[in-house]
Amino acid sequence: MTIEDEYIRLIFGLKLKQIRTDKNLSLFGLAKLSGLSKSYLNEIEKGKKYPKTDKILQLSESLETPYDHLVSLKLDKNLAPIGEILQSKILKEIPLELFGIKENNLIDIIANAPAKVNAFISTIIKIAQNYNLTRESFFLASLRSYQEAHNNYFEEIETDVEKFAKAYHIDLLKKVTSNDLEEILIEEFGYTINTEELQKHKNLDELRNIYIAPKKMLLIDNTISESQKTFIYAKEIAYNFLKIEERLYTFPWIKFESFDQVLNNFIASYFAGALIIPRKSITEKLTNLFALEEWNSLKLHKIIKHFNCSQETFYQRLTNILPKFFNIKNLFFLRFTHQDNSPEFRLNKELHITQQQAPHANRKNEHYCRRWISIKTIKDLENSVKNRATFGVQISSYENQKNEYLVLSSATQDPFKKDISRSVSIGLLLSPHLKKKLTFLKENTFTKKIVGVTCETCAVENCKERAAKPTRLQKNNKYNNIAKTVDDIIKSYS
Repeated sequence: MTIEDEYIRLIFGLKLKQIRTDKNLSLFGLAKLSGLSKSYLNEIEKGKKYPKTDKILQLSESLETPYDHLVSLKLDKNLAPIGEILQSKILKEIPLELFGIKENNLIDIIANAPAKVNAFISTIIKIAQNYNLTRESFFLASLRSYQEAHNNYFEEIETDVEKFAKAYHIDLLKKVTSNDLEEILIEEFGYTINTEELQKHKNLDELRNIYIAPKKMLLIDNTISESQKTFIYAKEIAYNFLKIEERLYTFPWIKFESFDQVLNNFIASYFAGALIIPRKSITEKLTNLFALEEWNSLKLHKIIKHFNCSQETFYQRLTNILPKFFNIKNLFFLRFTHQDNSPEFRLNKELHITQQQAPHANRKNEHYCRRWISIKTIKDLENSVKNRATFGVQISSYENQKNEYLVLSSATQDPFKKDISRSVSIGLLLSPHLKKKLTFLKENTFTKKIVGVTCETCAVENCKERAAKPTRLQKNNKYNNIAKTVDDIIKSYS
């Protein structure tokens, strides 16, 4: 049964229930008036059954309601948001089963408490409007929730990577190169690689590739790095080896038609990361790194260099491996971008495993704390030779919170946009478990910084890095003081 059929049944049921309750009729009372059984009417109102024409006529006469009104899909104002969300492409496109939700269960929830669900949906819609939540943002948030629900580790994809490597004699103990994958794309999957077409179009300078499905032709930018090319080829391998048809056709993407395309893009990207940075190899190298008595940043850099990957691919791969193989689950991943000479640092990608960590994106255009290592590495990059990555590590201790994080960060020039720097960071919640796992993590191993989330909410005094006054904090403190004074007055007269 399609969601459209369920939508029609549900709308009829909602309207019937609304009209019945407006007339102060119980199900028993309507059954007496209409001659239809109470159980049958209950199933109609829950959206499980749609009555035949003669039954609708009986209900129309019993409720003194026009037949056309009963069968119309138009809802009254107080139930209209439910109709909008049920009819919207968003609900149809998101595969609810990813989140353990069956369509029938969703229909039951709505049918059992339409007023409450309507209020909730109205609230969500208003929040989305206030924060300019686009369709793209909604899909990406849904995808991020899916990743977080699985601790960002997908055994099936990992196994598929190893099956592919075995079938095509790819040695996962050695560095995977673009030449290895290009040969497979051409010989096995019938690809044609064109490195000249994109250079003819100046307005496409931010695109790295376009896939033309009818001709199995991959247009690829001939100026990209070896690691970028390898990642692009690995994604194309994923689409073919996993037989994925609903896909995106550019990297980075410029448009999408459905949530499936967004989800499949993630699956292909995950496959690519797992192929370039195999789980067995990275796990062994991290085990050796964590066993060091003293921290050695060069050891980490050597691990990254061992794989044919970008800094971002490596840091994102850590979010797959650390929760699964080291039981380090309280962590976050952040990606910041910054345009030369701009006062704004943008957090445009984040992932939180196990729980929402403190450094999360805000939608109020507030200034992120300049004490974050994520921002410092960008500044270091912009003050140095830009073709070389900068690295940083610190303990971030949040003002007025008990949580502290070990944060590693790296900044490079954005490979897709001119005059843009970006950093990627991974933060690990400091805990007894983490200290046991990381032998080198001692009391004074890393510099500790007291940080906030945004300047507008930060209570750190005499902060030299502050980019804005703590206006929201001051406002909250003002109202808290007023509330306390009111409470004191009330108690004095009690």
